[in-house]
Amino acid sequence: MIKLDQKCVALLKRTGAYDERTLECMRLCFELLTLTTAIDRDCASRLGAHGVSEGKFVLLFLLSDTKDGLSPHELAEQAGVTRGTITGLLDGLERDGHVDRHSHGEDRRKLVVRLTPKGRRLARELTATHGRWIASLFSDFSEAERASLRRLLAKAYAGTDAGRASLKGSDDDRT
Repeated sequence: MIKLDQKCVALLKRTGAYDERTLECMRLCFELLTLTTAIDRDCASRLGAHGVSEGKFVLLFLLSDTKDGLSPHELAEQAGVTRGTITGLLDGLERDGHVDRHSHGEDRRKLVVRLTPKGRRLARELTATHGRWIASLFSDFSEAERASLRRLLAKAYAGTDAGRASLKGSDDDRT
């Protein structure tokens, strides 16, 4: 059994208006939220030991696949963050010696971001160790259990506003 965060326990204690099935469904949601919080905290701790946030890790990972680098705009788009956020992340990575910003060869108004040798080493190390750690969370699950969990999570996701919007978008793509 997952030990719920205190706020979830408090909410469950004050739900006298709900029947047992509703309470059980709420508890499952709170257990999932507690798990994701624990994963986020572990992730931050593991990356933090290397002086890197999750946002910086994503940029290191994205840049590790490219020899010629990417523009800040491309990084923002691929990482799913704003240009303002990218600027802050790049400032930190550059200050730590992990990336360099260069003028684009053909258009000097544009910037290209590339990993430094130090950044490339860190990206390689973190990609390997972090990927193994993430995979280890579900490595004791059988193939059938992972497939079942994937279906169940998708079913719960379909009940959220984001899930309904993505389903609507996929319906629009088929027409």
